[in-house]
Amino acid sequence: MTQPTPNGARAHRVSPRVRRRRRFVAFTAAIVLVAAIIIAVAVTVANLGRSNDSAAPPIEPQESASPTPDSTPLTASEQLLASTDDPNACAVTFAGDGITEAPVLQTQGELYAKLPVPQRDGLVFAGWYSTPEDAAAFTVANRINGSEPVACTDRQITLNGSWKTPEENAAEEAAIPILMYHQFTTKPEGEEGWLRGNYAYIGDFEAHMEHIATGGFYLPTWDELSAFIDGRLFLPTHSVIITDDDCDISWLQLGMPIVIEKQLLTTAFCITVDGTGPSPSMYVQQRSHTHDMHTAGANGQGRMVNWTADEIAADMEQSAAILGVKEVMAYPFGHYNETAKEGLRKAGFEMARTIEPGYVTIGTDKLAMPTVRINYGMGLDALIGLIG
Repeated sequence: MTQPTPNGARAHRVSPRVRRRRRFVAFTAAIVLVAAIIIAVAVTVANLGRSNDSAAPPIEPQESASPTPDSTPLTASEQLLASTDDPNACAVTFAGDGITEAPVLQTQGELYAKLPVPQRDGLVFAGWYSTPEDAAAFTVANRINGSEPVACTDRQITLNGSWKTPEENAAEEAAIPILMYHQFTTKPEGEEGWLRGNYAYIGDFEAHMEHIATGGFYLPTWDELSAFIDGRLFLPTHSVIITDDDCDISWLQLGMPIVIEKQLLTTAFCITVDGTGPSPSMYVQQRSHTHDMHTAGANGQGRMVNWTADEIAADMEQSAAILGVKEVMAYPFGHYNETAKEGLRKAGFEMARTIEPGYVTIGTDKLAMPTVRINYGMGLDALIGLIG
């Protein structure tokens, strides 16, 4: 039986099953509503983020204070200087028509060492010069070689090369004297004994050296003389090479100070078994007069023509080890033969000076180069008659 409600309406009785369904529907609806609210909030937040991003000004990339420029590559000369810690190093560059030699390092204040001799088909190299103008004019006074010290500006220098034709080279008819001195005396009247002729009066020697130092002579190096003999290098007629044999005490005390003072490139041929110390000057090159062959052999002639080629080579190797160089030697007493030449070649020597009179010309035998002997009593006029 239904009961009246407070407002007078009759209430229907709801079964438990219906109530459970209603609660389930209400619960589901609540869940759906909450999910909808969460989704709506998430969408709103995302939209706000995108809105803020689009509204914000773009971030400009910051510019560096000063952009780093590409570094300039070093020149070949600069690379050479960068490779050494020597404050006296000088990069020498070579210039001229057809000149392709790479720069080399030399040492400021020391003599030029082994300057290249370029080669070019149909031409003869005419040397290195201070300026292009000197190279074009073949100015002997400004020709640069290993008889002069290196002098750089800002650790760099350029040498300028030039050329002559083979016909011009031959027309020069250059005949290079190799002067040969031995001992020296302070006595104007000379020394006594059978070696009297070997002793040049020191006053004459000083006059000789002054003439060479002030007379515009060119002083070739041995490697230049070798190239000249081959016909690869032009040498002017006004050239001369100064040598002394034996490294005698009179040379050390009297002769050598003069060439050092006048800065004249000179070669002293030393007998190394007698004891040879370092050269006191860059202007005095010490070369071999053999180690222990400056003595008579079984037949009264020098060991150079008594020993086998292998024995000669061994002696010359020992001498070279003491001197630190090979290049050229002088035959003791001037004695030599084909066996002697073979021994020198085995030891790696390219050149040898005899005592035979004469001048070096194109095509001269490098292992039998002649000489101009200076004896006692030969004053300045005599020298001028021999070398100009």
